[in-house]
Amino acid sequence: MTRRNRSLLTDFQDFIMRGNVIDLAVAVIIGGAFGKIINSFVEDIITPAILNPAMKASGVDKLSELSISGIQYGLFIASVLNFLVIAFCLFLIVRFFEIAKKRLIFQEEAMAEKQVDQTIIAQERLTTAMERLADIIERQN
Repeated sequence: MTRRNRSLLTDFQDFIMRGNVIDLAVAVIIGGAFGKIINSFVEDIITPAILNPAMKASGVDKLSELSISGIQYGLFIASVLNFLVIAFCLFLIVRFFEIAKKRLIFQEEAMAEKQVDQTIIAQERLTTAMERLADIIERQN
Protein backbone atom coordinates (compact mmCIF):
# COMPACT_ATOMS: atom_id res chain seq x y z
CA MET A 1 0.00 0.00 0.00
CA THR A 2 2.83 2.43 0.72
CA ARG A 3 4.35 1.67 -2.67
CA ARG A 4 1.08 2.46 -4.35
CA ASN A 5 0.66 5.71 -2.37
CA ARG A 6 4.25 6.67 -3.08
CA SER A 7 3.72 6.06 -6.76
CA LEU A 8 0.50 8.05 -6.69
CA LEU A 9 2.17 10.90 -4.80
CA THR A 10 5.17 10.81 -7.11
CA ASP A 11 2.92 10.88 -10.15
CA PHE A 12 0.95 13.78 -8.67
CA GLN A 13 4.16 15.67 -7.90
CA ASP A 14 5.40 15.11 -11.46
CA PHE A 15 2.05 16.32 -12.79
CA ILE A 16 2.08 19.47 -10.66
CA MET A 17 5.69 20.30 -11.49
CA ARG A 18 5.14 20.24 -15.24
CA GLY A 19 5.61 23.65 -16.79
CA ASN A 20 2.25 23.78 -18.51
CA VAL A 21 0.29 23.14 -15.28
CA ILE A 22 2.14 25.94 -13.49
CA ASP A 23 1.71 28.24 -16.49
CA LEU A 24 -2.01 27.47 -16.50
CA ALA A 25 -2.30 28.22 -12.78
CA VAL A 26 -0.51 31.55 -13.23
CA ALA A 27 -2.75 32.39 -16.20
CA VAL A 28 -5.90 31.65 -14.18
CA ILE A 29 -4.74 33.83 -11.28
CA ILE A 30 -3.72 36.71 -13.54
CA GLY A 31 -6.95 36.30 -15.52
CA GLY A 32 -8.98 36.56 -12.31
CA ALA A 33 -7.15 39.72 -11.27
CA PHE A 34 -7.52 41.15 -14.77
CA GLY A 35 -11.21 40.30 -14.69
CA LYS A 36 -11.65 42.23 -11.44
CA ILE A 37 -9.93 45.27 -12.96
CA ILE A 38 -12.14 45.10 -16.05
CA ASN A 39 -15.28 44.58 -13.94
CA SER A 40 -14.45 47.65 -11.89
CA PHE A 41 -13.69 49.66 -15.02
CA VAL A 42 -16.99 48.67 -16.60
CA GLU A 43 -19.17 48.88 -13.48
CA ASP A 44 -17.63 52.04 -12.01
CA ILE A 45 -16.74 54.07 -15.10
CA ILE A 46 -18.16 52.91 -18.42
CA THR A 47 -21.57 51.65 -17.36
CA PRO A 48 -22.50 54.73 -15.33
CA ALA A 49 -21.31 56.97 -18.16
CA ILE A 50 -23.39 55.13 -20.74
CA LEU A 51 -26.41 54.19 -18.63
CA ASN A 52 -26.65 57.37 -16.54
CA PRO A 53 -29.24 58.95 -18.84
CA ALA A 54 -31.40 55.82 -18.75
CA MET A 55 -31.04 55.54 -14.98
CA LYS A 56 -31.97 59.22 -14.48
CA ALA A 57 -34.96 58.88 -16.81
CA SER A 58 -36.13 55.83 -14.85
CA GLY A 59 -35.45 57.52 -11.51
CA VAL A 60 -33.18 54.76 -10.16
CA ASP A 61 -29.81 54.95 -8.43
CA LYS A 62 -28.51 51.41 -8.99
CA LEU A 63 -28.35 49.20 -12.07
CA SER A 64 -30.09 46.42 -10.20
CA GLU A 65 -33.11 48.70 -9.85
CA LEU A 66 -33.22 49.35 -13.61
CA SER A 67 -35.88 46.81 -14.58
CA ILE A 68 -39.18 46.27 -16.36
CA SER A 69 -41.67 43.80 -14.86
CA GLY A 70 -38.93 42.18 -12.78
CA ILE A 71 -36.52 41.83 -15.70
CA GLN A 72 -33.28 43.48 -14.62
CA TYR A 73 -32.12 44.71 -17.98
CA GLY A 74 -29.67 47.14 -16.35
CA LEU A 75 -27.57 44.27 -15.02
CA PHE A 76 -27.80 42.54 -18.38
CA ILE A 77 -26.58 45.63 -20.22
CA ALA A 78 -23.75 45.97 -17.70
CA SER A 79 -22.78 42.32 -18.32
CA VAL A 80 -22.82 42.86 -22.09
CA LEU A 81 -20.62 45.95 -21.70
CA ASN A 82 -18.30 43.99 -19.42
CA PHE A 83 -17.99 41.25 -22.05
CA LEU A 84 -17.32 43.76 -24.83
CA VAL A 85 -14.60 45.54 -22.84
CA ILE A 86 -12.90 42.25 -21.92
CA ALA A 87 -13.12 41.02 -25.51
CA PHE A 88 -11.67 44.30 -26.79
CA CYS A 89 -8.80 44.18 -24.27
CA LEU A 90 -8.01 40.59 -25.24
CA PHE A 91 -8.17 41.58 -28.90
CA LEU A 92 -5.63 44.35 -28.26
CA ILE A 93 -3.33 41.98 -26.36
CA VAL A 94 -3.49 39.32 -29.08
CA ARG A 95 -2.95 41.93 -31.78
CA PHE A 96 0.07 43.33 -29.93
CA PHE A 97 1.61 39.86 -29.61
CA GLU A 98 0.97 39.11 -33.30
CA ILE A 99 2.73 42.34 -34.30
CA ALA A 100 5.61 41.58 -31.95
CA LYS A 101 5.85 38.03 -33.34
CA LYS A 102 5.94 39.32 -36.94
CA ARG A 103 8.72 41.76 -36.01
CA LEU A 104 10.68 38.98 -34.35
CA ILE A 105 10.29 36.72 -37.38
CA PHE A 106 11.34 39.57 -39.68
CA GLN A 107 14.42 40.24 -37.53
CA GLU A 108 15.33 36.54 -37.50
CA GLU A 109 14.99 36.37 -41.29
CA ALA A 110 17.14 39.50 -41.67
CA MET A 111 19.79 37.96 -39.40
CA ALA A 112 19.67 34.72 -41.40
CA GLU A 113 20.14 36.64 -44.66
CA LYS A 114 23.01 38.55 -43.11
CA GLN A 115 24.65 35.31 -42.00
CA VAL A 116 24.19 33.82 -45.47
CA ASP A 117 25.69 36.95 -47.02
CA GLN A 118 28.70 36.68 -44.71
CA THR A 119 29.15 33.04 -45.68
CA ILE A 120 28.99 33.85 -49.38
CA ILE A 121 31.47 36.70 -48.97
CA ALA A 122 33.88 34.42 -47.08
CA GLN A 123 33.55 31.76 -49.80
CA GLU A 124 34.19 34.33 -52.52
CA ARG A 125 37.29 35.61 -50.71
CA LEU A 126 38.56 32.08 -50.27
CA THR A 127 37.98 31.33 -53.96
CA THR A 128 39.81 34.52 -54.97
CA ALA A 129 42.72 33.68 -52.67
CA MET A 130 42.94 30.15 -54.08
CA GLU A 131 42.89 31.47 -57.65
CA ARG A 132 45.74 33.88 -56.87
CA LEU A 133 47.70 31.12 -55.21
CA ALA A 134 47.14 28.86 -58.25
CA ASP A 135 48.36 31.69 -60.54
CA ILE A 136 51.49 32.17 -58.44
CA ILE A 137 52.24 28.44 -58.46
CA GLU A 138 51.77 28.27 -62.25
CA ARG A 139 54.15 31.19 -62.79
CA GLN A 140 56.83 29.54 -60.69
CA ASN A 141 56.64 26.31 -62.71
